[in-house]
Amino acid sequence: MEDTSMEWPGQIISGNGMAEWPQMDVIGIHHLEVFGNHGVFPEETKLGQKFLVNARLFTRTREAGFTDDLTKSIHYGEICHTITRFLREHTYRLIEAAAEHLAEHLLLETPRLWGVELEILKPWAPIGLPLESVSVKISRSWHKAYIALGSNLGDKQRYLDEAVLKLKQHKGIRVCKVSGFMETEPYGGVEQDVFLNGCLEAETILSPLELLQEMNRIEAEAGRERVIHWGPRTLDLDLIFYDRLITTEPKLLLPHPDMHNREFVLRPFMELCPYLRHPVTGKTIKEMLEEVTGCRN
Repeated sequence: MEDTSMEWPGQIISGNGMAEWPQMDVIGIHHLEVFGNHGVFPEETKLGQKFLVNARLFTRTREAGFTDDLTKSIHYGEICHTITRFLREHTYRLIEAAAEHLAEHLLLETPRLWGVELEILKPWAPIGLPLESVSVKISRSWHKAYIALGSNLGDKQRYLDEAVLKLKQHKGIRVCKVSGFMETEPYGGVEQDVFLNGCLEAETILSPLELLQEMNRIEAEAGRERVIHWGPRTLDLDLIFYDRLITTEPKLLLPHPDMHNREFVLRPFMELCPYLRHPVTGKTIKEMLEEVTGCRN
């Protein structure tokens, strides 16, 4: 079993789906002046103009505070130079795009950074009316996701190994832990070969739907065909948990609505996180598995 994760900071999800960091400290950068070539009009991208950037960096400063060691924190001077260099070297028509790409760059390239709130202000917005500035503010962060894997056609081991590898290769996904793979009986009453199942823990900056789209892409590349419900498949990837998010969107139900009934999901999960709690029922993985198996564990 592999583990490449950092200490998870205890993130929660508020009612509007926004990530919150109750155990996090904040390093603030206020009104950093940057000259960049961003805008819809040709003169803006040709001549350039001044932008102001506010940033709140969510991290943990306790160790740095006790050791007085800058390497245990985030170097705000380097972050200021990174922001300046990024906005000078890239050109976007919209400050929405500038903020989105800058946030992604900071999250991917900055150790110890779990979340970032960015505001980009445009003091000289060419709208023909007097105003102080216009701005865009966004919050982006790393999220914890748990994915179940299964296959019962062809070279099952290869399909699962390739799925894990492709998830690792995506720049916005960090695969932290992968369970062992185990054979399980088919679920749902369709006569078919036994499955090989496993699960993994990941950190991601993708939204739930973006992550699901990436999982569907990997399934399609493995030749997955959705012909028979609960039927045989080369590769099946299910998003089980995404932080503690609860959603009833038609395209994405979270947590997975049937995971508590599936031994082939719960048993590999026991290997990774036996005391992880279901955000709706409050039951641990261990408790759910004991219910499904009749306490055979």
